Amino acid sequence: MPEGDTVWNTARVLERALAGARLTGSDFRVPRLATTDLTGWSVRESASRGKHLLLRLEAPADGSRWTLHSHLRMDGAWRAYAPGERWAARPAHLIRVVLRAPTATAVGYHLHEVALVPTVEEARLVGHLGPDLLSDDWDPAEAVRRLSARPDTAIGPALLDQRNLAGVGNLYKSEVLFLRGIDPRTPVRDVPDLRGMVALARELLAANRGRWIQSTTGSLRRGQTSYVYGRRAQPCRRCGTAVRKEELGERVTYWCPTCQPGTPA
Repeated sequence: MPEGDTVWNTARVLERALAGARLTGSDFRVPRLATTDLTGWSVRESASRGKHLLLRLEAPADGSRWTLHSHLRMDGAWRAYAPGERWAARPAHLIRVVLRAPTATAVGYHLHEVALVPTVEEARLVGHLGPDLLSDDWDPAEAVRRLSARPDTAIGPALLDQRNLAGVGNLYKSEVLFLRGIDPRTPVRDVPDLRGMVALARELLAANRGRWIQSTTGSLRRGQTSYVYGRRAQPCRRCGTAVRKEELGERVTYWCPTCQPGTPA
């Protein structure tokens, strides 16, 4: 399930595979771009913004700058393959984009919101996002301001709202709230030290940059990488109480009713 760190890692995969290369072919399997041909276009860089991927390109005819945008949502993925390597990551019917270069082929599976726009218009696609937890221009004060602007919203859904801060998904939401001892249904106005909370979220995501195993506990061993996420009915690592799971704001959440007081019994 892609979260901010997964998308950041994916952007680095595309950067290593394609940056500086001139594309030798492309195949778009989405109606909007079905006739688009990027042969001869140069790949300038690969970047991420929250859960959005931005592959920046240069057109050969006039040097104009364009961005190939994709959103991974819950099930999207990009994979890079060596020339001649079999594309085996996912079934072929899930392929949405294929980009070929002399040194690698990048394949996008089950991508959402695929668009090709002038780079100067990227804001149309990602301008609504809050501060990106993994970007160089991360602004914790702005993230806190945005969270505080809706004081009656439960903190669980508020952390998932990408307009507040970009990059948090179900895993980090559940883990941050556990580590801060806060019930996910607590209104934002009642959450102490919002700045400390968003700082912790950034710390957890940053710790997982460069690796595909997401750990919030410090352990990379299977079954030991999270405190509460994915651990329904298992004992809390702190107090032994059974971890709970439920839908909150149409998204799943995990928490410990003892370590995160306020949850109805």
